[in-house]
Amino acid sequence: MLRNAIGPGGELTFTTHARQEMAKDGLESTDVTNVLRGGIVNEPEWENGAWRYRVWTQKIAVIVELRGDKSAVVVTAWRAK
Repeated sequence: MLRNAIGPGGELTFTTHARQEMAKDGLESTDVTNVLRGGIVNEPEWENGAWRYRVWTQKIAVIVELRGDKSAVVVTAWRAK
């Protein structure tokens, strides 16, 4: 389901918070997209009225909410230190 949201016809958006955190760590939207496509997906956690997924690689972590079948919102992202 996560890969459908960012595949052809899917929509990926970023919160203002996510953009700010990405800028702090020098991350681009392509970095985040690559993590979502190939990273490890943890079990979802219920937070702020939605299911949030942590997707990560050894270098980058992303928190994303799914909204419908083909829409996802990046809540935050950071570079592992």
